[in-house]
Amino acid sequence: MNPVGILIIYILWWWLIFFAVLPLGIKGRWESPDDGVKGADPGAPANPDLKRKVKLTSLIALGFTVVTIIIIVSGIFKYSE
Repeated sequence: MNPVGILIIYILWWWLIFFAVLPLGIKGRWESPDDGVKGADPGAPANPDLKRKVKLTSLIALGFTVVTIIIIVSGIFKYSE
């Protein structure tokens, strides 16, 4: 498996997992007593905590990529060209 293929698999897993992780732990501004920003949309997250979510996504995607590469290299699934 070449490095470009591995990178593509990682990016695909990363984005899939990122969209799954985004809503975790979100509280809207309307749920917190001090929304902090006057005129902000009440449904906007008070603290999106994106740094933590990017790190978590990166680690999970790395694990999924390793498992995917192992499955591909092992030959469990055969494909014809």
